[in-house]
Amino acid sequence: MPVLKQQDQDPDAIARPVCALRISMQEERWERPWHSHRKAQLLFPAGGVLSCESAEGLWLAPPQCAVWIPSAIEHRVQGLENAQGYCLLVEPEHARSLPQACCTLVMSPLLQELLKRCAQLPFLYDQDGAAGRLVAVTLDELAVAPREQIHLPMPRHAQLRRLAQQILEQPERRLSLGQWGEQIGLSERSLSRLIVAETGLSFGRWQRQLHILLGLKQLGRGDSVECVALTLGYDSASAFIRMFKKAVGQPPGRFFAERRQALENHAL
Repeated sequence: MPVLKQQDQDPDAIARPVCALRISMQEERWERPWHSHRKAQLLFPAGGVLSCESAEGLWLAPPQCAVWIPSAIEHRVQGLENAQGYCLLVEPEHARSLPQACCTLVMSPLLQELLKRCAQLPFLYDQDGAAGRLVAVTLDELAVAPREQIHLPMPRHAQLRRLAQQILEQPERRLSLGQWGEQIGLSERSLSRLIVAETGLSFGRWQRQLHILLGLKQLGRGDSVECVALTLGYDSASAFIRMFKKAVGQPPGRFFAERRQALENHAL
């Protein structure tokens, strides 16, 4: 089974429409800096949470989900210690029926099994035989995979991007809209207008969505709800749980418990 490690060859050079690899990262917490691939890419973590950032936004892949990255999109990826999972790379001409923007996809049990089978193929599999048919079915299933709205739109406007990075680095800070505007030299009105124009969300909704994504990352590495709430500046764990449940539809504990149970039922 091909295993992708940091020192391995560039998968873009593999002369097949599709290739799948096992991901194995031993670092405590790893990051792949800004880069792009000629091929489109699917990243499926077998455990924990994986995040991907592009110019357009930040995407998370909790258990049972994967991040899809189209061809030539500049991005960076972060994961947790001892990350295990799969990477599927698709030639651009074979990805025309697949999403044309970064997104988080729900991985059905069938799609997970297909991905595992593809990762057992040699790099230069027989395109006209059973392996080629397996790859074709995998692409068909990937094309109809539902999207999970675990996404934070990121502004392109230089001042707003700088502000977004400040809030990502210090999510516990509780400033008013006017105070945040002062940080980057914008009036409250200008900041309010620009954030909606750039992200499609009000500042309050954008900040809550950021807290959901950061909370999922921390919970995915095993932090307690109490620890997450404190890190994000909430007065109590119950306050964070209420916000999370209102946005996601279920409390964080149940969110992860259901996905982990499903993942155990379809273990590697």
